[in-house]
Amino acid sequence: MIRNEGLPNMKLRDLLKDIPVLAASVDLDTEIQEVRYDSRAVKPGDLFVAVRGFATDGHEYIGMALKKGAAAVVCEQAGKGSPAIVVQDSRAALADIAGNRFGHPSRRLTMIGVTGTNGKTTTTTLIKHILECQGHKVGLIGTNENLIGSEVIPTERTTPESYELQALFARMADAGCTHCVMEVSSHSLVLGRVRGVHFAVGAFTNLTQDHLDFHKTMEAYRKAKAKLFTMCDRGVINLDDGVADKMLADAACPCLTFSAEKDAADLSAKNIELGAAGVSFVVATRDAIARVSLGIPGHFSVENALAALGVCVALGVPLEDAARALGTAHGVKGRAEVVPTGTEYTVLIDYAHAPDGVSNILRTVRGFAKGRVIALFGCGGDRDRTKRPIMGHLAAELADYCIVTSDNPRTEQPEAIIEDILAGMKDAKVPVDVICDRREAIYHAMDIAQKDDVIVLMGKGHETYQEIDHVKHHMDEREIVADYLREHKK
Repeated sequence: MIRNEGLPNMKLRDLLKDIPVLAASVDLDTEIQEVRYDSRAVKPGDLFVAVRGFATDGHEYIGMALKKGAAAVVCEQAGKGSPAIVVQDSRAALADIAGNRFGHPSRRLTMIGVTGTNGKTTTTTLIKHILECQGHKVGLIGTNENLIGSEVIPTERTTPESYELQALFARMADAGCTHCVMEVSSHSLVLGRVRGVHFAVGAFTNLTQDHLDFHKTMEAYRKAKAKLFTMCDRGVINLDDGVADKMLADAACPCLTFSAEKDAADLSAKNIELGAAGVSFVVATRDAIARVSLGIPGHFSVENALAALGVCVALGVPLEDAARALGTAHGVKGRAEVVPTGTEYTVLIDYAHAPDGVSNILRTVRGFAKGRVIALFGCGGDRDRTKRPIMGHLAAELADYCIVTSDNPRTEQPEAIIEDILAGMKDAKVPVDVICDRREAIYHAMDIAQKDDVIVLMGKGHETYQEIDHVKHHMDEREIVADYLREHKK
C-alpha cells in the first residue's frame, strides 16, 4: 500500500466526515491508525473497509479483520456485535475516507485526466513533457509507471484504487508538484476510484473494442468513459472517433475538439507527413498555427499529439510553445519501441493488446517496412474473449508472417486462448506458426528474419512479466532479444 510516512492517527469521525452513516455501533472518537481494504494487511488499531469486488466480497473477511485487531469496520451489512459503521456503498465510502485521510490533496494540484481505449499512456507522457517545458513540476499516474517529477513509483493497474490514489496525490503535492496528469480507466470511473477528484481538463482519445468482459456492451463501455466529462472544467474530444458526437452530448463541461481529418475541429492537423522516424504536421486553431515534429511513428501519433496539444491549450499554454516542446519529446517504453539489435532486421515492441492497437501498429510498420512484417502476438487470459479472433484476423490481414503465442494466460489454458485466436485466421493467406512458449516464439521469429524485415512483438509492451495462474514470472522481451543475439553471435 502506498502511503505517506508518519501520518498521524485520526479519529473515526474525522475519517467519516461528510459520509452518510446509516448506523454505527462504535465510538466515533476511536483513534484509527491506518485504513485497510485488504483484510490480510490489517493491524491492531486499523479501520477495515469491506468492499464488494467481482472475485471476492470484503464482507466475508470482516471476522478475520476483527481477529487481527481492527478497531472498526466500514461495511454495507454488519454482523451482530461488530464495531461497525454501516454505509450505503462501502466502495464510495473508501474513496471519501481516503480523501479525508490525506486532506483532499488533489485540490492542491491542477488535475488532468485522459481516458480512451488506446493512446492514454503516450498522451499523458506528452502532456507531462509539455508542462515541464513550461517550468512546472508534474506528477503522472499511468499504465507503465507512476512518476513524481522524475521519481519512479511502480504501478500494478492503470488507475490505482482510491486509497493508493489519494496517497499518491498527497506525495505529489508535498513534493512540490503543481500538476498531475493521469490515465483514467473505464474501470476506475465505474468503480469510483477517482470519486472526489475534480479535473481541470479531461481528454478522450478513442473508443475501440476492449474490456467487454467487464462492461458487456460497447455502449456501456462508452458511457463509463463519458463519466470523466462530468468531473471536469473543460473537455478535449477526438472528433475523428465514431462516438465523438455522443461524448460531446454527454459532457457536462465545454469541450475543445481535435481532428486529423476535419477542419471543423478546434485543433486540426494539416500537411501530415508520416515516416519511420516519426511524424510532422501543421496544427491550426482559430487563433494560431504551428508546426509539430514528433519522433514517434504512426498516424496514431498525430492523434496523440493533438490530444496533448488540446489539453495544454485548454490549460492556457500558447500553441506555439506546446508544439515546440513536442519536438524534444521521446517515445514511451513499449509503444512502437525499437529494440537495438545490430542486425539487418528490426525488432519492435508494442503494447497492442486489442484489435485497434493491432491494426494501428501493423499499419504503421507496413508504411515504412522494406521487407516482411512478422507479427508475433497472443491474447490475455480472463479478459474479453470476443476480441481474440478479431485480433487474429487483423494480424493475418496486415502482416506477411504470423506467429501466435502466449501473452498473459492468467488462469486460462494458453492452448485454449490460441484456439480462439486461430478461429479468426482460418482464411489466412500468409504463414501462421503456433508456438505456445513466448520465449521460443521470439527466438523463432529472429531465426526466420531476413534483411529489412520488421518483427513486431505485440501485447507485452512495457510489461516485464508473464502472469500464469496468479503468479507473475519475470519475462522482459528486451532481455529475450538480447539473449538470442548473444547465443547466436558469430
